[in-house]
Amino acid sequence: MELLSNQPMYQTVPEKYIFPPEKRVVNDIILHSVNFPVIDLRGGRVDAEGWCEIIGEIMKAGKEFGFFQVINHGIPEKTISDMLQVCDEFFKMPAEEKAQYYSDDLSKPFLLNSSTTYDKGETRYWRDYLRLVCYPIEEVIDAWPEKPENFRAVLSEYTLQVRELSSKLLKLIAQGLGLDKDYFGGDFSTGKTQMNINHYPPCPDPSLTMGLMPHCDRHLITLLAQGTVSGLQARYMEGWINVEPIPNAFVINFGHQLEIITNGLLKSVEHRAVTNSAIARTSIATLIIPKTDCLIAPAKELLNENNPPKYKEFIFSEFIKAYSAASASREDVLEFFKLS
Repeated sequence: MELLSNQPMYQTVPEKYIFPPEKRVVNDIILHSVNFPVIDLRGGRVDAEGWCEIIGEIMKAGKEFGFFQVINHGIPEKTISDMLQVCDEFFKMPAEEKAQYYSDDLSKPFLLNSSTTYDKGETRYWRDYLRLVCYPIEEVIDAWPEKPENFRAVLSEYTLQVRELSSKLLKLIAQGLGLDKDYFGGDFSTGKTQMNINHYPPCPDPSLTMGLMPHCDRHLITLLAQGTVSGLQARYMEGWINVEPIPNAFVINFGHQLEIITNGLLKSVEHRAVTNSAIARTSIATLIIPKTDCLIAPAKELLNENNPPKYKEFIFSEFIKAYSAASASREDVLEFFKLS
């Protein structure tokens, strides 16, 4: 089992983690002057006018960036900090205690692995990760580890809180689109909720490596807790934006399915993870996923003669296969579902 978190601190980067010069992040433009959207949900304590303002901010961010951060979202600080802490504790466990969870079988409800399964290249990413199904809790909790001691209890509480926030955000997005507020309920968002817990140990030379490749998410929407260590970058125009951590905030990004359902009005934007040499970074991505047999198509309510459908109808399981075949490439996977 080859996990970065099992190794002593490397003094140099092993060859298998070194990307060719043309793929290194140091060659890219970082747009330091662009302000990443931050939306204050005000703890839900707003009147009708306030909600209209918040919805407007979400729509503006979704159209321009495909990303935003939310603050005052209603999830207690302790719920977030406990989750980040218990995940850090898992990765710090002795190798022999983690070995039972290591697997390449993506059908398992809980697994530990390294790098990524989507990039078919030989160079490895500077990343360990847990991939787990976290909801419905009663169906999967027995697959979760019993160590650290409070892992199951903390994960259960965090999952319930984040799903509630996702439901709130999807209702606001639906209202912003002029759809029924429950439009994204049902099959669009009630597939088995997945969580990717990413761990990026300190890297001796970040200029040579990458934490995770540029990609768009294949599902509906992602809610990311990224702790206090920066490393997430989102594509914007000709360059990349550093998504700097805000204490207790969630980074929200739209997946391919939301872009397709809105017929391209809201964007699913490429993002990636970069490494650093000073401190380990752990982030927790909660993925709101359609049911496998869910029919995906541009919402009829948004279509007219001036806005004809850009994508064909398909079953979500078909998209999953195409996404894997395209190695998560945004252009390749969307091209497969575009109408000519």
